[in-house]
Amino acid sequence: MVADDATGLFDQLVTSERAVRDPAVTGKQLAFMGHLQQLVYRHLIERPDLRDLVFAAIPQDLRGAADLNIAAGADLYLFGPGGARELPAWRIVSAPPMSALLADYSEAEAAFGVPWYYLAAVNLVETRMGRIRGDSYAGAQGPMQFMPKTWDMYGEGDINDTHDAILAAGRYLSAAGAPEKIEKAIWMYNHDNEYVDAVMKYAEVMRADPNAFRGYYGWQVYFVTTSGTFLLPVGWSKD
Repeated sequence: MVADDATGLFDQLVTSERAVRDPAVTGKQLAFMGHLQQLVYRHLIERPDLRDLVFAAIPQDLRGAADLNIAAGADLYLFGPGGARELPAWRIVSAPPMSALLADYSEAEAAFGVPWYYLAAVNLVETRMGRIRGDSYAGAQGPMQFMPKTWDMYGEGDINDTHDAILAAGRYLSAAGAPEKIEKAIWMYNHDNEYVDAVMKYAEVMRADPNAFRGYYGWQVYFVTTSGTFLLPVGWSKD
């Protein structure tokens, strides 16, 4: 689906970036464009020779988001478990409806003062908006990946429930200093500088243009092992 030349990648990047921001693009077309956007950025991270050619021509109105997306993706390449030998014991499910997620982020923002786009960025990085069901290598659980002991302190309800988990994330980030000290709060959420940088960058893209969330909503679950990179589609399970 993704091109392997600078001209093709440029066309796909501009087309997908504009499409996900267009409210008239919905349904399967929006999902396709969001996934295409993700694939183009992944390919450009892996091919810096093509990235330089593509980025030299990106329209000015898309350049800020493109710079942040490529930098965030590079951060996650450093952060992620790229040396894993086998696929994780996860189950991949459909993300909750976009409207439901946005309502949950907004509720958490109203209750705890944490801007919605930070919660969305955490949700994106942790579980691709709740698509990943399963524990992390460290034992974190649920769509916002809470350690059970942390959940006991900040969670209410079900750690695996999207609404409850997003509210708990807002509660935790607020207690850790957000929104005034949001970067510190995100570091408290996950003690990794690359993780913090990625969340901050994706959040900034959505702050600058809330419609960017529509693209991220279409991003799928990919997992990197020593044998290669694998798409884990909805319905996939290691069992």
